[in-house]
Amino acid sequence: MKISLVTVGKTDGAELRDAINEYEKRLSRYIPFEIIETTDEKLAKVLDRYDRVFLLDDKGKEYSSMEFSSFIDKQMTTGLQSVAFVVGGPFGFTDDVRAMADGLISLSRMTFTHQFVRAVFLEQLYRAFTILRNERYHHE
Repeated sequence: MKISLVTVGKTDGAELRDAINEYEKRLSRYIPFEIIETTDEKLAKVLDRYDRVFLLDDKGKEYSSMEFSSFIDKQMTTGLQSVAFVVGGPFGFTDDVRAMADGLISLSRMTFTHQFVRAVFLEQLYRAFTILRNERYHHE
């Protein structure tokens, strides 16, 4: 299975880009992974090619890190070819994009910038894989 992080817009800050690049590199040890940057206007067309689409949205389901690792494991064992996790722009998602989603995931009840969410999500995705592999990164 291939996982993609689809984002509306580019990451501006050098520190955030560095963190994103680091977790992208770490994830490549576990799974085919890519980041796709697009625009609001092209988002629906980009998402149309994925088997499952999950929007990162403050109204979504919250997971602990352990629960999220189980969620990732379930996606991997269902025979899917591709899954997209999507970070919208500063004004969220259109109704058309929401209609395409297989689910909504919230990283926190707090509000983060759409750029900061990219790094937070990638760290949690990496953490999920270390949990699934029983590696020493996660302490619980």
